[in-house]
Amino acid sequence: MHEQNKVLCETLEVLLNTRDLDPEQWIDYPEYGFRQYFLWKNPDTGASIALLEFQKDGRIPVKHTHASNQFMYCLEGDYEYVDVGLRLKPGSFYMNPVGHPHGPTIAHERSVLIEIYDGPHYHEKPVFHTDETIGDFLAKS
Repeated sequence: MHEQNKVLCETLEVLLNTRDLDPEQWIDYPEYGFRQYFLWKNPDTGASIALLEFQKDGRIPVKHTHASNQFMYCLEGDYEYVDVGLRLKPGSFYMNPVGHPHGPTIAHERSVLIEIYDGPHYHEKPVFHTDETIGDFLAKS
């Protein structure tokens, strides 16, 4: 075993490489042209870090709110919050505070974003989620 891997096995730290992601772990939203891969989740708080990959014209179709603060960092592409004209391009950082209505969105080209929540994602299931994809994203009542 490589020495670096041995050390990582003895710690709570996480190290992933996007080249090694399990293709079966992507959550697909084909009707909306995007998919999501969780790099990390805290089951106690609902906090998470995920990759979002939008196809050209992929979108979040409705205005919605979150049950915690949302942070996004654009790695590739051109992703727009159309209601206010905010466009995330490579190197852009976006923060949306808990409870603030935002959306809809559209990807003007293939876009890859890192999305971080400091708690659970939603108070109630939005239309772009199904019972299968909502998972543990809802705030505990």
